Amino acid sequence: MLYACLLMRSLALDVFARALQPAQAGRPFIVASGGHHPRVVAANAAAGDAGIRRDQLVSAALALAPDVALRDRDLSAEQAALEDVATEALAFTPNVSIALPDAIIAEVQRSARLFGGLPRLLERMQDNVAARGFEARLALAPTPTAAVLLARADCATPVFDVTDLTAALMPLPLALMDLDAETLATLKAAGITTFGAAYALPRAGLARRFGRTLVDTLDRALGRAADPRLPYAPPPRFERTLPLPAPVDDVEALGFGVQRLVHQLAGWLLARGLGVVRLSLVLHHERHVRARGTPPTRATFALGAPARAPAHLVSVLRERLAKIALPAPVEAIVLTSDETAALAGHNLGLLPEDEAGTVVVPLVDRLRARLGDDAVVTLQAQAEHRPEYAMRETACATSPARTGAPSIVNTRRARATDDPARQARRTSRHARSNDISARQAAPTVAPRPAWLLEEAQPLGATLEAKPWILRDGPERIESGWWDGRDFRRDYFVAETPRREIVWIYRDHRYGTDDGEWFLHGYFA
Repeated sequence: MLYACLLMRSLALDVFARALQPAQAGRPFIVASGGHHPRVVAANAAAGDAGIRRDQLVSAALALAPDVALRDRDLSAEQAALEDVATEALAFTPNVSIALPDAIIAEVQRSARLFGGLPRLLERMQDNVAARGFEARLALAPTPTAAVLLARADCATPVFDVTDLTAALMPLPLALMDLDAETLATLKAAGITTFGAAYALPRAGLARRFGRTLVDTLDRALGRAADPRLPYAPPPRFERTLPLPAPVDDVEALGFGVQRLVHQLAGWLLARGLGVVRLSLVLHHERHVRARGTPPTRATFALGAPARAPAHLVSVLRERLAKIALPAPVEAIVLTSDETAALAGHNLGLLPEDEAGTVVVPLVDRLRARLGDDAVVTLQAQAEHRPEYAMRETACATSPARTGAPSIVNTRRARATDDPARQARRTSRHARSNDISARQAAPTVAPRPAWLLEEAQPLGATLEAKPWILRDGPERIESGWWDGRDFRRDYFVAETPRREIVWIYRDHRYGTDDGEWFLHGYFA
C-alpha cells in the first residue's frame, strides 16, 4: 500500500490567514504564543519581509512593524482544521487518519484508478487543501510513519517500495521523529543524530535505555512492524469557528470568510452523504463589546430542500448577510448545521462535459434569504373538491423534499385594494393545487385556471354587455353540507369579449336554475 502525508507546517498561521481576502494578504500578520512574554509562533511573508522571525519576542516584532496584525495561537482551531482536511480527504479514500500536530495521512493506492491514476489523485488532493486556504506539503511512502518523516524532511521524491525505504530514511535527522526532548538530547550527546545511526545501535540496549517506543518507531517506519492508525470519522454535527485576523466591521468583508466555512461544510456533507436543511451563522463581536453585554449576531436559514453545493449555500448566505446590520466589529464566524437529511447521489457521466454544470439556486431559497422566512410560504394541496379549500399555507421549513407532499411557493402580499384587476394580480391560489386535488378525486381531470381569485367576483350586467362564449362545461361541484360552507356550482370555461379565457360558475346554492354568475379564475 501507499500512504500520502499532507503536512501543514503553517497551520498555526493558516487558521487565521485563510479568512483574509487576497487584497489584504500584503499586510504583516503574526501568531503569538501568548503568556507574559509572548513570542512569534508563525509569521506571513509580509511580516518576514519586515524582519520578523520565528521565536522572536512580540515586542521586537512590533518595533519592526508597528502596524502588524497580531493573534494568539488557537490550538482548538488548529485541531478543527486538521479534522476538516481529513474530512476533505475522505472524498478520495476511505482510509484517513490524523497525525498530530499538523499532518494528515491517507492511503491512496487502492483508489488511484477511480481518479485517473496516482499523479492526478495527489494533485487533486493538494488542490483541494489549497482551496480551503491551507498550505500543505505532500510526501508518498509505503508506510504511514515513513510518509510523515519524508514530509517533515521536505523530501518530494516519492518512495514506492518498502525495499527503498532504508536508503530514503537513513540520512534523515532524528529530530523529525516524535521523540521527547530528553531522548533526543541524550542521543545527540552520544553522537547519534540521524535515523540510520539510531537504527545501527544494538536493539536490546536501545530498548533498555530509551524504551520500546524508539525501537518500535524505527521498525514501523521501515515496514518491519505493523503501523496501525486510528481511522478518522467525521462528527455527527458540523460546527466550525473561523477566527478573523483582525476585527471586521463591514458585512461585505465577511463574505470571504463565510465562503471558506461553506466549503468546509460541503466537504463534511459529502463525506457523510448528507444535505443541509437548516443552518445557522453566528458572528462573535470583539471581547470588550461582549463584556458590555452585546450578544452575538445570529442568522438562521432553512433551505427549501437538502443541499450541499457550495455555490448554492454561499449564494443564500450572502443574501442573508446583506440584511444584517452589525452592532460592533466581528472577530470570529461560526457556522453550524442545525438539521440535515440524506441526499441522493447522481450517476457519473461518460463525457467530461457531463460533470460540468452550473449550480442553480432554487427560487424559494433566494426569496427567503432576501425577503425573510415569514414572507414566503408553501401551498400544499388538500383532499378537497371545493376550490377555495383545496390548499393550505404552511411554512417553507416543511419542505416538499422531506414531506413528499406536492406544493407551490407563494409570497405573502398585503391586501390593499378591492379592485378586481389588482385582486387578480395578487391572487395567491395557483391552479396546480386544484389540479392535484382533482386528480386525487377522479380519473378524468377537468380544466383548472392558472390563477384563482381569492374571492369570486359577481359578473352581473357584464355578461349582458357583450356575449361570452362557453367553451367547456358544465362541471358540477357540490360539497360542504357538513361544515356549513356548502355550495352547489356549475363551472364553465369561457371566453370574454376581450379574448380572455376565464373560469366562471353559476351559483345554484338556493336550488334555483337561474342563479347568479361569478368569475373565479383566469387561464394563462
